[in-house]
Amino acid sequence: MTTPGNNQPPTVRQLRLVVEADDYDAAVAFFRDALGLPEQAAYSGGDGARVVILEAGRATLELANPAQKRMIDEVEVGRQVAPCLRVAFEVDDSRAVTERLVAAGATEVAPPTVTPWQSLNARLDAPAGLHLTVFQELRTPEERAATDGFGTDA
Repeated sequence: MTTPGNNQPPTVRQLRLVVEADDYDAAVAFFRDALGLPEQAAYSGGDGARVVILEAGRATLELANPAQKRMIDEVEVGRQVAPCLRVAFEVDDSRAVTERLVAAGATEVAPPTVTPWQSLNARLDAPAGLHLTVFQELRTPEERAATDGFGTDA
């Protein structure tokens, strides 16, 4: 695979988001057990140091300008709520996952909502101070690509 615009292979192999969790056990229970992210590895060290690395499927980095961030908040929640960083997880069933995460301690910010880009998105405040979107794609990538406003900058 090459990156658009050049013939060089990509140099990044993994995106890893590192989050400090004051209540480590609650965060692990939420993300590993309730959300279902499989544990890849766990390490501990002196002075009670602990870390767990959870698999989150395919990673992407979504960069949005301030106008786009405001628009997404407006569509998904109806008001500005997201901090500078929001973590989004694609799931098979947004409604069921939202219910499961709320039962596991998340606060629902907005229920699953169909977006103009045809995904079913819910917003949650989760352990470790993370603001989440869980989303379910309602169209295939090919169907989305044929929709006005979709494409690439490349």
